[in-house]
Amino acid sequence: MPVEKSPEVTRRGFLQTSMAGAAALAIGGADGLLAAPDQEAVVAEIARQHDATVQALRDWIALPSIAAENRNYPQGAEYMARLAKDAGFGRVDVIRTAGKPGVFATLDSGAATTLALYFMYDVKQFDPSEWSAPPLEGRIVDRPGVGKIMVGRGATNTKGPQIALLAALRAFKAAGRKLPVNLVLVCEGEEEIGSPNFSEIVFRPEVEAALRKCVGIIIPLGNQELDGSVQVNLGSKGIVELEIVSSGAKWGRGPTKDVHSSYEAQLDSPAWHLVQALNTLVTADGHTPAVEGFFDKVRPLSPQLKEILDSAIPRRDEAAAKKALSVSRWYGDESWRDSLVRLVSQPTINIEGLVGGYTGPGGKTILPNRAVAKIDVRLVPDMTAKGTLQLLKNHLAKRGFGDVEVNMTGGYDPTETPADSQLVKAMVTTYQKAGIDPLLWPRLAGSWPGVTFTGAPLKLPAGQFGLGHGDGAHAPDDTGSSSPPTRRWRAWMARCVRTWTCSTRWRNANFRSQPGWRRHASETSEVVRIVGQGAERRGARRTRAADCRQSEKCGERGTRASTQEDASATRSPQGGVGGDRVRRADWERASRRRHEAVRTRAGSCGPPPEGGIPG
Repeated sequence: MPVEKSPEVTRRGFLQTSMAGAAALAIGGADGLLAAPDQEAVVAEIARQHDATVQALRDWIALPSIAAENRNYPQGAEYMARLAKDAGFGRVDVIRTAGKPGVFATLDSGAATTLALYFMYDVKQFDPSEWSAPPLEGRIVDRPGVGKIMVGRGATNTKGPQIALLAALRAFKAAGRKLPVNLVLVCEGEEEIGSPNFSEIVFRPEVEAALRKCVGIIIPLGNQELDGSVQVNLGSKGIVELEIVSSGAKWGRGPTKDVHSSYEAQLDSPAWHLVQALNTLVTADGHTPAVEGFFDKVRPLSPQLKEILDSAIPRRDEAAAKKALSVSRWYGDESWRDSLVRLVSQPTINIEGLVGGYTGPGGKTILPNRAVAKIDVRLVPDMTAKGTLQLLKNHLAKRGFGDVEVNMTGGYDPTETPADSQLVKAMVTTYQKAGIDPLLWPRLAGSWPGVTFTGAPLKLPAGQFGLGHGDGAHAPDDTGSSSPPTRRWRAWMARCVRTWTCSTRWRNANFRSQPGWRRHASETSEVVRIVGQGAERRGARRTRAADCRQSEKCGERGTRASTQEDASATRSPQGGVGGDRVRRADWERASRRRHEAVRTRAGSCGPPPEGGIPG
């Protein structure tokens, strides 16, 4: 599927639009939208705070909390606590654990419904020499075929999405308006090392009590591909993160300190011992796990999940996936379909890194006394982190590698949320009412500690939710973009005008980490509203037309363009405001002309009849 080039835009235009979109959904509670003056007050605050929000993200990127390096603790937790207070959370506590501290916060708006939010303030390590821009600067650059992006560690995973949500909350606070939902925030600082102490935060009495009042929990995330498609995951894989260590001291063979490599002739090598141990973990194909009992508890996909997968696969773009992953073929030269089935249904054993001896420039002829393999094991239901760890230890011991250390550094079981849960229904319905047909997907191949919420005793539905596209998570050039640069995306924004009371034009300012995430806070409220009501609202809405501000201010501070149910204001390729309104059907047909230069200007709209955003 071809991807069109995004038009040039400013940071200001992107951020005020995306934050306003987030606030707009938050406006829609169970009792309907705020009155028009209240909506305008919130949107005005978004525009006013634009520059401060851009700087807030940059400031946060400049303070990386890296658990593996013990870097910026407790500063990271304290900074997160300040962000929560600034956003309007009343109670904010820094929670001590056996490892890195977490943050617990509540925002009581007096609403009938409460939603939980999962945050993480830590990020992955980085090597500046591998980046195209300084990883802690938050630099905005142009990327060919995408547009403007922000480069910085955490831009997409996940400081960008989180700052977006917090910015929308700050706008409500500054405007003196209440959210239509209560919020419970649970944040950790060890997600990137497998959340080894997260349960200490969640199951503190006051935190658990607050979570028991929630209808579900959402992690803000950019769920869109560059073609504008959105994925709703019904779970995620679990993970075991560990180190496998071979050493002369533990083995009782080979040197206990590095020695000259000439002694390889008469000494055993701990490094080769590690390589041989690793070789037993997979079959001769170098891919399929060979650990005894590894697949015994793997639960096959249910008929329902198979049906969901079969429906979703034709909508996935193989060429785009290969390009994004920089590959030309799948494992075993499998078909696209078979590779996707494997992606969601199979557990894996992966070597993250190998460390031993000298790895600097040139050569250094030594026989190292110690070598380490960093491993991650992805789990599917009904595997457990604890059980899988024991299988690995038993496997190595049985094959003569009992001396090799297997040290688990973090991990958790898989996460599952049923397709018929109210949370999933609400997310799907919200996307659909925004003009997006979301892709239900059986399981995210990545991992997050959602099982802490979905498992006993809380048993809350959980999932990732949000808009926008980002990439580079855990890799160099961690970036976030505002939106996929496609006609479909712009058509979606036109329909958002009706559904969300959006502000100004949604610009394709690929700022990767702020996309729909400015909108995420508001979408969250819409999801809560639908969950609370337990039903989908029906019928068309008509929205009140609002005069657009001067075009100069539209470009600089954001504007509320007028809209009606079957019409949307459009922006010409030259940047002027189109005076004619076109029927929605005409707009949708026009949006499919992928090579036509059209930009969408969304606007704020008044309250729909019959109380609120339809579910």
